[in-house]
Amino acid sequence: MTDNNPQWERDLIAKLATAALKEQRRARLWGIFFKLLTFAYVTFLLVVMVDWKGRAEMAGGGKKHTAMVEVSGLIAPGTDASAERVTSALQAAFKDKNTQGVVVRCNSPGGSPVQAQTIYDEMRRLRKQYPEIPLYAVIEDVCASGGYFVAVGADRIYVSKASVVGSIGVLMNGFGFTGLMDKLGVERRLITAGENKALLDPFSPMDEKDVAYAKQLAGEIHQQFIGVVKEGRGKRLKEEPAIFSGLIWTGQKSVELGLADGFGTLESVAREVVKAEDIVDYSTRESVVEKFARRFGASAASTLIESALRYSAGSIR
Repeated sequence: MTDNNPQWERDLIAKLATAALKEQRRARLWGIFFKLLTFAYVTFLLVVMVDWKGRAEMAGGGKKHTAMVEVSGLIAPGTDASAERVTSALQAAFKDKNTQGVVVRCNSPGGSPVQAQTIYDEMRRLRKQYPEIPLYAVIEDVCASGGYFVAVGADRIYVSKASVVGSIGVLMNGFGFTGLMDKLGVERRLITAGENKALLDPFSPMDEKDVAYAKQLAGEIHQQFIGVVKEGRGKRLKEEPAIFSGLIWTGQKSVELGLADGFGTLESVAREVVKAEDIVDYSTRESVVEKFARRFGASAASTLIESALRYSAGSIR
C-alpha cells in the first residue's frame, strides 16, 4: 500500500504542472501582443506627428511664394484628383495672403466630366474673387480629355514640347457578351419597367435606337466641352476643326494651335512668370491617418487578434 503514490496524486500533480505551463504560455503570448501593440501605437503617433509637421510647413512660413495644386491621375470621386480635393486645395492656395500666383500642375488622362467641370468652375470663381492672383496651368506628361478641361480654366497654359495635350472629345464604351452567352448556352432574363431602362445593356443585342441616343448624349457633353475650351482659350485658338475631333497633340503642336501658350515647367513659371521662386504645395492628398485607416484598419486588427487567438489556442491544448 505504501510502495507507490496513489494514482489520484500523480494525476493532480500532472494537471497542476500542465495548468502552470499553459498559464506561462498564455502570459508570454499576451505580453508579446501588448508589446507589439504599444510599438505600433508609438510608431503610428510618430508618423502622424511627422505628417502634421509637413502639413504645417506647407503654409510657407509667412514667405511670399507660388502656390501649387496638383491634378494627377484619374479625375474621379475618391481619388487625389477628385473635385473635392482639388477645389479644397485651390481655395486654400488663393486664401493665403502670401500667395503671389497659383499654378495647377496637370498630369492626367482625364476622367469624369462632372468632376472636371466642378474644378473648372471653381478655378474661374476663385480667379474672379482674387483678381490680383494669377492662375496658370503647367502640363507635364499628359493632359488629355478631362485633364485639359481643367487646364483651360487657367489664365495661361504652359507645356513641354513632348507633352501630350488635347483629346477634346467624349468616350462611351463597353462590351457585348451576347455571342459568348450563345456559345455557353446562357439565357438572359431581363425584366424592366420603362422601355429604355436597359439602355446599352451588355447582355442584350445592340439596338440601333439605343446607339443613336447614346451618340446624342455624348454629343451634348462634347458640345459642353467645346464651349468650355472656347471660353477658356478665346481668340488664342486657331481655326482648325480637328482641334475638337478628339485628337491628341504634342506640346509643341498645341502651342501652334493655341491650345497652350508656351513652354515651361513648374519651377520656371514660378521663377520667371510669377516671380516667386519658393513653391508651396497645397494639394490635398490622402493623409497618413486616412491611409492607415483604409489599409490597416478593422481588417488588420481583426487579422492580428484572430492570429493571436489561434496561436493561443494551439499553445494551450
